[in-house]
Amino acid sequence: MTEREPASAPEGAAASESRLAPRRKVGSWVVLLVMVIAFVGLGVVIHRGIETRRKADVALVQSAAEAAITTVAVVHPTADAPTDELILPGTAQAFTDSPIYARASGYLRRWYVDIGAKVTQGQLLAELETPELHQQLHQARADLDTARANLELARTTAARWQSLLKTESVSQQETDEKMGDHAAKSATVEAHAANVRRLEDLLGFQKVYAPFDGVITRRNTDIGALIDAGANAPSRELFRLAAIHQLRVFVSVPQVYAQTVRPGTTATITLDEMPGKVFKGTLTRTANAIDPSARTLLIEVDVANPDGELLPGAYLVVHLRVDRGVKAVTIPANALLFRAEGLRVGVVKDGRAELVAVRIGRDYGRTVEIVSGLTPADAVILDPPDSLVSGTPVRLADQTKQPGTR
Repeated sequence: MTEREPASAPEGAAASESRLAPRRKVGSWVVLLVMVIAFVGLGVVIHRGIETRRKADVALVQSAAEAAITTVAVVHPTADAPTDELILPGTAQAFTDSPIYARASGYLRRWYVDIGAKVTQGQLLAELETPELHQQLHQARADLDTARANLELARTTAARWQSLLKTESVSQQETDEKMGDHAAKSATVEAHAANVRRLEDLLGFQKVYAPFDGVITRRNTDIGALIDAGANAPSRELFRLAAIHQLRVFVSVPQVYAQTVRPGTTATITLDEMPGKVFKGTLTRTANAIDPSARTLLIEVDVANPDGELLPGAYLVVHLRVDRGVKAVTIPANALLFRAEGLRVGVVKDGRAELVAVRIGRDYGRTVEIVSGLTPADAVILDPPDSLVSGTPVRLADQTKQPGTR
């Protein structure tokens, strides 16, 4: 028994090896599987890291590209009204304003009207005392009588000499002389008669009458004042008469509007001392010439004044509606770019900025009028950077309210 025991040991080891071989094989596969899983996990982790970094790089590039695009605020130009209201100062004058003079010389006997009096055409205003004129008339009538007597003698003499000429008792020369003297005496009578009529007409000017309906605005004489109507001395103005039922309002219109004001345009007139009161008028005529000192056009607006509320010489405010010569738009003044090539405005088109040449009309301060280059549909960039050039990509800022209204 003791000799067989060494032979049984190898058999047991072989049996043990045979039992451990499947276990070792399974363990190898497990290790291999673990390694494969580890490699796969590692690959996934690496891939995810690479993908994350790639996405981060892409996002960084996109962020940088977006940051490079300028964000701008825009506003649409405001279309101006087709007409403008001109508010200009004006001066009222009576439709007819005339000084009243005496046609005859003498002393003022009486006056019948004073300032503020309303008179009608043909109303007696004053009377003159003209003693010298009466004496001149008496002398002229006497001279006329003398001339008529001389004419009668010349007529008789001429008739006699014509009868004597038939019998050849007188010469033809003497007869012609008598006939010429008769003609001269006849002309002298006509001259004296005309002088008498002139003096009689002057006597009619002893009474001063109103030439038209109106208001006496000035009286420059008094009873006993010497009135000299002679041509060699300055005449004294007795009264000043103004027709105020209609007034002329003279307005100086700036040259820029000279081509737009036309006769027939309706005007409204206001006064500071009559708030809420509006008077209607019509532009009746223009001077058709520019005043070189003020560069303005003088126009006349006629206003009915039946109640006399408007006074001649008053300062008035005239409102005129005139057509615009051009179609213009208004933009904020901070949208302008001053470049060497001229005035420019940035406009957004298809996501890019475009510099547009414009021409300014009137400057309102915070806003300016653009008469060419823009339309109300354009998106104008506000506060454009000085580095802005055409073709630059831009992004519109969120705007809850568009500025730039006038």
